[in-house]
Amino acid sequence: MSPVVKFLLGFVCGVLGAVLALLLIALIRTLLMPKKVSDYRPNPDQGRTDEYAQKLSRMIQYDTVSSSEDPQIEKFRGFHKVLEELFPLVHQHLEKIEIDGNLLFFWKGEQHDKPIVLMSHQDVVPAEGVWSHEPFSGDIADGKVWGRGASDTKCSVMAFFQAVEELLAAGYVPKQDVYLSSSCTEEHRGNGATKLVRELQRRGVKPFLVCDEGGGIITEPIGGVHGNYAMVGVFEKGQADVRFTAHSTGGHASAPPRSYPITKLAAFVTSVQKKSPFRKEISREVAAMLTGLAPYADFGMKFLFGNLWLFGPLLKVVMPMVSAQASAMLQTTIAFTMQSGSDACNVLPQEASVSANMRFIPHQGKDESLRLIRERAESFGLEMEVLRAGDYTPPVDITGDAWNLVMDAIAKTFPGLAASPYVMTGGTDCHFYQEICPNCVRFAPVIYGPEQMKGMHGIDENIEANCLPGAVDFYKTLIGLC
Repeated sequence: MSPVVKFLLGFVCGVLGAVLALLLIALIRTLLMPKKVSDYRPNPDQGRTDEYAQKLSRMIQYDTVSSSEDPQIEKFRGFHKVLEELFPLVHQHLEKIEIDGNLLFFWKGEQHDKPIVLMSHQDVVPAEGVWSHEPFSGDIADGKVWGRGASDTKCSVMAFFQAVEELLAAGYVPKQDVYLSSSCTEEHRGNGATKLVRELQRRGVKPFLVCDEGGGIITEPIGGVHGNYAMVGVFEKGQADVRFTAHSTGGHASAPPRSYPITKLAAFVTSVQKKSPFRKEISREVAAMLTGLAPYADFGMKFLFGNLWLFGPLLKVVMPMVSAQASAMLQTTIAFTMQSGSDACNVLPQEASVSANMRFIPHQGKDESLRLIRERAESFGLEMEVLRAGDYTPPVDITGDAWNLVMDAIAKTFPGLAASPYVMTGGTDCHFYQEICPNCVRFAPVIYGPEQMKGMHGIDENIEANCLPGAVDFYKTLIGLC
C-alpha cells in the first residue's frame, strides 16, 4: 500500500472517528436531558368563563372592520360606547384619551418611573366567504366564541379591560402607572398607534414594558413538540412592498419573441423561488427557542434542538422543510402577490409587473435585503420600485428585567406552561412603540390551537371560551408584579 493511500485511509478513519465521537457526545447529552412536559390546560370557574364569553360576544357583534381609504371614526366611537357599557369602572376611574377613534386610558399608580402599556387593537379584517356562524354574530357554541375578532384580537382587549375592572372593584391601586392602548388602524398598518405614541411622548411617558399581541399560548408550536406553550414574541421582522417591472415594444401574440415582459418576470420569480438570495441563520432568539423546547420534544427533535452546537448547520436546511413559519424565522422572505400585464390575450404587453411583500430578518436587514433582490431583478432586465419599506425592530433582551417580569407572570398565571422566545414573522402595532420603549413584548395570553390559527383572518374565526379567565388573570398578575 502506497504512503498516499495509507495517508488517505488514515485521514478518512480519523474524520469518521471524530464524527462518531461528536455524535456520541450529542447522544449522551440528549439521554441525560430531563424529559419535561408542558401540561397546562385551562380549568376555570364556569361562571367567569360565561361572563367573559358574553362580554367578548358583545364586542364581536359590533362590526369594527377598518379601511385605509375610509377611517370611519364615528363607527369606532360607537364601539367605545359598547366598551363603556361593559367596563363602567374603567371609564369612571381612568383618564380616557380618544384620538380619531384610537384609545388610550391612564391609570395612575403609586410610582411613575416604570409605567407599563397593555395594548391590542379594536379593528378587524373583512369577513368574506361562507361561515358556520355569522362573522358578527358573536355566537357562543361548542365551548367557543365565534366571529371576526374573536382571536385577533378583541379577546385581548376584553381581557385587559376586564382585569382592570376587577382590580378597581377590589380597590386596588397599581404600584406603577398603567396605560391601556388600542388603535383602530392596525389591520391596514395605519397611523393610529403612531398618534397614541405621540400622545405618550407629549406626556413624557417612557414605558418600562409594552405588552401587545403577536405571540400567544400555541398548541404544538413545532412538529414533535406536544402540548401548549407560551410563545412570546421578541421582535418583528421588517417589511417592504416592492414592484418589479419589465418593458418591451409590445406586439401581436401570433409571433411572440423568445423574451418579452411576462417571460422575464416568470424567469425572475422562478429563480428566486428555486434559489433564494437570502442567507439562513439561527439567531440568538431562535437558538433560545429551540434549546428551550428541546426537553419537551420527541427524541429526534430533542437530539437536534438540544445540540445546536453540532446540528445548527443541519437545522438551517431541515427547518424550512418543517414549515413555512419555521423557514421565515431564519431568513428574509419574499412572497409574490400581485401581477399585471396586457389587457387582451392576443396582445404582448409593452409593460408587465409583479409585486411582492418582503419581510426582513435582523442579520440581513432592509438595506442589504433590498440590494440583493434588486441585483437579482436587474440580472433579468427588470426595474425594481420600493413602494413602502421599514426595518426590523430591535429584539427584547431575553435576560433583562422586563422579560423576566413577563416570564414570572406567565409562570404564576399558567402553572405547568412552558414559555419560550418567539420570532414574529407578522406585524403588529407594537413596532411603533419601539421608539419610546426598549422592552416591547408580543404575547396574547389566550390559547391558539390549529383551529384558531386557521381562522385568524380566515373563515370561522373563534376562540375557546375556557381560556378567557386565564387571559384576564395574566393581565392582573402582570399589573401586580410591576
